[in-house]
Amino acid sequence: MITFEPRKITLAPQARVLDIGCGSGRHATAVYQRWQAFIIAADRSLDDLTSARCNLVWHDTHGFHRNGRWHLIGADINDLPFASGSFDLVICSEVLEHVPDHGRALAEISRVTRPGGRLVLSVPRYWPERLCWRLSTAYVQSPGGHIRIYSRKELIGIALKAGLQYHGHHFAHSLHTPYWLLKCLLGLENEHHLLVRYYKRFLEWYILQHPRLLPKIEKLLNPLLGKSIVMYFSKPAS
Repeated sequence: MITFEPRKITLAPQARVLDIGCGSGRHATAVYQRWQAFIIAADRSLDDLTSARCNLVWHDTHGFHRNGRWHLIGADINDLPFASGSFDLVICSEVLEHVPDHGRALAEISRVTRPGGRLVLSVPRYWPERLCWRLSTAYVQSPGGHIRIYSRKELIGIALKAGLQYHGHHFAHSLHTPYWLLKCLLGLENEHHLLVRYYKRFLEWYILQHPRLLPKIEKLLNPLLGKSIVMYFSKPAS
């Protein structure tokens, strides 16, 4: 399940795309499915890169791609191993809330984006994240977890300082918000609680089966309950 809205993105054939902090590759595979692009999926975690490779190979095997290309690389968001202006689009989804020096990270992202290129950035939304922090000490102290909570204004300010131009935002993943609130309320490791177990099954069914009606319901709920805020920026051409 991807965070950004593909209709908001226009890519020319053979456009170069960076998915930084790619995790299991959900956004890299989404780009691979929709555009004839060269997608580079980058992450610090070897396990995540292995998962991303499996997903991209699966798309190759089953023909679910637009004849683009893909490549995986281990990389640190604070010191990206790419030349300046390398990418037409950079996707950074649910990463910055883990990064101590987020100013440096955004400066690096801006550097590798070509003039006129685009950036999709998402982080946890302020109010669901704040509530999770209040409900669960374990959520806050989880190793490798979230180290800050962003307001929209704050995140825009950091991006503007990095030389990016803001174009708008929306909220996503409203159906995930109740799941995380339940986990924080009932115990982060309490996977056996009836409510947590069955809601997790519901989310897995939703992600795997792609029912027709639920995405429309989720979209209606996103302005109120969306777990993530998704923001769109560009790097000025001049």
